[in-house]
Amino acid sequence: MKRHLELVLPASREPMSMLSVDRSVAELRRGRMIAIRGHEGRASLMMAAEMATEDSLELLAETARVASGDDLNLLVTARRAHVLGIHLNAEQVVVLNPGQDAALNPENISHLCDPLSTYDPENHLDLSHHEAEPFSNESAAVQLAKIARLLPAAIIVSIDDPDNIMGADDLDGWVKRHDLFLCDAGDVFQYNNTVARSLRIVSQARVPLDNAEDTRIMAFRPADGGLEHLAIIIGQPEPDQPTLVRLHSECFTGDLLASLKCDCGDQLRGAISEISNQGSGILLYLAQEGRGIGLVNKLRAYELQDRGFDTLDANEQLGFDADERVYLPAAQMLRLLGYSRVRLMTNNPDKVASLGNCGLEVTERVPHTFPTNKHNEQYLDTKARRSGHLL
Repeated sequence: MKRHLELVLPASREPMSMLSVDRSVAELRRGRMIAIRGHEGRASLMMAAEMATEDSLELLAETARVASGDDLNLLVTARRAHVLGIHLNAEQVVVLNPGQDAALNPENISHLCDPLSTYDPENHLDLSHHEAEPFSNESAAVQLAKIARLLPAAIIVSIDDPDNIMGADDLDGWVKRHDLFLCDAGDVFQYNNTVARSLRIVSQARVPLDNAEDTRIMAFRPADGGLEHLAIIIGQPEPDQPTLVRLHSECFTGDLLASLKCDCGDQLRGAISEISNQGSGILLYLAQEGRGIGLVNKLRAYELQDRGFDTLDANEQLGFDADERVYLPAAQMLRLLGYSRVRLMTNNPDKVASLGNCGLEVTERVPHTFPTNKHNEQYLDTKARRSGHLL
């Protein structure tokens, strides 16, 4: 279960902070490198491991004034490191270094980061490794890759330019001269909190639904213009009474295509019907595809499931936590709607605890189960056996 972190950014800095992370994510998804400024003036260059090419790795090394690629480090999560046979106590990020006798290249990077990659045994790479410091540039780099919905891995190198004194003003000038974007590590660590707090209602409309004709939908958008979340409000729930609420993470394959690999479509339609039967309530449709890892990574996890991994192990093979979702947006949406006490429709005790950590009172857990089929039996058994779902 993820803990709610207190918001510490001054309100006046929040727009700049969100813009910094958003622009960094856009650069990474295009395969470009960015600079990260950390504490005590430390600066690094990084790129998303998934996007690495021979040319981009060479440019990364040259820009940092590294003679060859031997000082480039690969960053993976502790989950992925464990899969690779590296067992450390690190909670988030492990630094892998090939040393002076080898270099990172797209092939061995892919092997180390992507469990679906093809791998030539002759391309084996011996690596030294150590834990990254908490709230370091390395931790920020992997978090940026996650925010970008890429594999949670990055290539990083310290900036070691002989023409740069590395003071704050010098770093700003240096990144401009090299046509790079500069991101502050602190902005990355506060991003989820900052974006959630900035959510605002941007539109709403009456949308009669099958089994729930008295329904309106309200759209919430963060100040950075990012992904919208939706509140599906059925009937007229009373703010001064505990409100029946379902938190539903979007699922393209289950909700739209009626995939049999999960029960998401059944849960969505069943929740709407049950809320309507009880008279009123709210379904929050949250932009958290694949338990927060994104659709592309969810499809990768599906492929791993077909190779014999259960749903949690598949996520961890990719380097993700079993569940990457955060519930700060849901709590903010309910507060904006005027609701602070909820009857939560869920089988997941972590959702109950998470909403409580976000300052809402969960007065009751309402069970929400549906029959299995031969394609999702293992998925649902895993949720009950390993995640504590109350099925």
